[in-house]
Amino acid sequence: MLVIHPDECIDCGVCEPKCPAAAIIPDSDQRAAGWIAHNARYAAPWPNISIAKTPPSDAREFDGRPNKLRGYFSEKPGGIDA
Repeated sequence: MLVIHPDECIDCGVCEPKCPAAAIIPDSDQRAAGWIAHNARYAAPWPNISIAKTPPSDAREFDGRPNKLRGYFSEKPGGIDA
């Protein structure tokens, strides 16, 4: 999972079509309310990503799976090679 720091986002929308899981939604979307707080909480302690990498081999398996946040989320950031 990646998070976007809400204080650094300029709401330009460039990242939305780049997300292969269509998981990025604008702040104006009703579904965004809980995600804004989630992103703010983890954007500060997690490292910034500066190099695009290949998605995990099981990414498609998790695309659209319900309850991922409750069932699979870890507060620990992935490693450099994650």
